[in-house]
Amino acid sequence: MPSVLALPDNQQFTTLPDETILAADLRHGIPHVHACGGNARCSTCRVVVLEGLEHLTPRNEKETALATRLNLPESVRLACQTTVTEGTVRFRRPVIDELDVQLTWQELEQAGQQLGEEKRLAILFSDIENYTGFTEAMPAYDVIHVLNRYFELMGEVVRAHRGYISDFIGDGLMVVFGLENEATAATDAVAAAQAMLQAMERMNPYLRNMYGCSFRIRIGVHYGDVVVGHLGGAGLRKLATIGDAVNVAARIEAANKECGTNLLVSQAVVDEIGDTLAVRQGFLTPLKGKTGLHRLYEVDFSTEQVEPALVNGS
Repeated sequence: MPSVLALPDNQQFTTLPDETILAADLRHGIPHVHACGGNARCSTCRVVVLEGLEHLTPRNEKETALATRLNLPESVRLACQTTVTEGTVRFRRPVIDELDVQLTWQELEQAGQQLGEEKRLAILFSDIENYTGFTEAMPAYDVIHVLNRYFELMGEVVRAHRGYISDFIGDGLMVVFGLENEATAATDAVAAAQAMLQAMERMNPYLRNMYGCSFRIRIGVHYGDVVVGHLGGAGLRKLATIGDAVNVAARIEAANKECGTNLLVSQAVVDEIGDTLAVRQGFLTPLKGKTGLHRLYEVDFSTEQVEPALVNGS
């Protein structure tokens, strides 16, 4: 007979014919939250299916509507609408207390929420070289004014290349590519990086005229698996990108300082784009907080790829 293994309750039992997962849980004394009374209006009864997804009935009209609204992945099902047809299904209940219920209602109230999805994206970090010296020499108004001008210019470039600014970090930017189309993530990121460098050159005459200085930006790009979802509490939620690939991208940007470059990409970016990406030189270098040596490349757009060189004598 069909059965379920419910976590975190760690209880396994059989289900009755045409009995929903929610009904089976309640019948066996599991305090399965169902704030809307099992009518597919709140998603508090959702379960994350760990094994046996193929043993569940397809989403019905009610579940499909809510899943589409909340952008739920296939592995997340509404217990109030789902029946086990055969075999054993192992699942986890993510909503177990009042705070979970509150967060779930917030998801419904805010359109376009992403609740956590694995994606393969390109991540770009940029930073202004020696910006601290500029801030120390300028009044607060000018610091903010110049930063806003810079971010506006870079934002135009990012949008034009299908990127999304995930975070502002002082004078730095974190941008992700591939949210619209994962297939073009790496190429969009490298094209945007080149356009950002060009945009900085267009801004520098203004900076020299107004403040007697110019900016040089450093950019690092990596490509890898991340988790994308909205984070935050009531009144402040943002789309965040989390994972080791994000940390690596940040370290690649910082490696520009040691390598004497202003645009470095990872081996993963080179592998994804292929022969159409030319580089000026390559490096084998350690990255802070990561083990081993990492292959990085300076993008040139005009010269042939060369073998990596050693950095820091390693």
